[in-house]
Amino acid sequence: MPQITLANATLAYTLTGPEGAPVVAFSNSLGTTRAMWDALLPALRGYRVLTYDTRGHGASTLGPQGATIDDLADDLAALLDALAIERAHAVGLSLGGMTAQAFALRHPARVRGLVLMATSAHMPPPEAWADRVTLVRRDGMAAIADAVLTRWFTPAADASRISPVGEAFLAVDPEGYARACETIAAMDLRERISGIAAPTLILAGADDPATPVAHMEEIRARIPDAELVVIPRAAHLFAVERPDVTASHLLAFLARFDRPAPGGWSFEDGLVNRKAVLGAAHVERSLAAAGAFAGPWQDFITRYAWGEIWGDPTLPRKTRSMLTLTMMIALHREEEFKLHVRPALGNGVSLDELRALLLQSAIYAGVPAANAAFRWVREVLGEELG
Repeated sequence: MPQITLANATLAYTLTGPEGAPVVAFSNSLGTTRAMWDALLPALRGYRVLTYDTRGHGASTLGPQGATIDDLADDLAALLDALAIERAHAVGLSLGGMTAQAFALRHPARVRGLVLMATSAHMPPPEAWADRVTLVRRDGMAAIADAVLTRWFTPAADASRISPVGEAFLAVDPEGYARACETIAAMDLRERISGIAAPTLILAGADDPATPVAHMEEIRARIPDAELVVIPRAAHLFAVERPDVTASHLLAFLARFDRPAPGGWSFEDGLVNRKAVLGAAHVERSLAAAGAFAGPWQDFITRYAWGEIWGDPTLPRKTRSMLTLTMMIALHREEEFKLHVRPALGNGVSLDELRALLLQSAIYAGVPAANAAFRWVREVLGEELG
């Protein structure tokens, strides 16, 4: 197992993928190991992928003293140095997302793109963390395992995905976990992250009780031009529970940095964006139903609508969703409007913003058009509207 020895810790890591390809570095969450990314990584073929265990987790050791979040960020920088990697996309979930924020602040020239998942810039109260630290040091990881796993996954989560995570959690060094909790308790990045200059994607789980969407909303408001996507039916460890959806959003973001020239989008490139917005299941059904006659049409819209247009980073996906809904109201395209309602919420459009969009459409597209749109939204979202 490859490792590097730092002044205060030894980090275990895995580096895979073609040499010379863009590097994506993944930082794991509190209480997990780098194995938490395993279900996600097959989608990243073509990238050089670096995963590692945070201090005191998995096969990485602890140093003689505690660490700040800046220390954890410097661990990642030292790992990149040891592997002769100059720049990387930094991806982190929970504690890993906190590390990634600090890394982008302390080593801005080394960050190509920043992806923050289910994380926070500040997690009070410190007393709650202190209580958890005391419990774990006294009784071990089993004392909190059930409560933690309940917060990490939705009730509908596949048990086969939960089981390995639970086993890894129980195997974490209690002292390593306790020190990481102390790192989080002392962390406050709120006033600093406005200095992050890297392009930033924030992914939140709609049903995450550990780092609720409001935490990511605050990060989005503070990091210039950051984009927030809320993944439905997902709790804290959505990279484990819903790796297909997570990978689709991640790949669509990474593709912006190596965008083909106009007319150069492949079917595969467009397919990543299409699945990220509309959902993999819907897209697969559409492709399967096309047959020989409609196959060229599916190829065309995947390349041009989802490659050239939705793949253009000039407009955020939230903006594109609102534009699409507005045009479908004006043109009275019920089927297409309904198709894009729920994806718009996933792209960050709130219900209040959706209502405002419909009201404005009454002024510019006509009251009957807006009236129909209100009905369509009700038919799609139903009880979610309250």
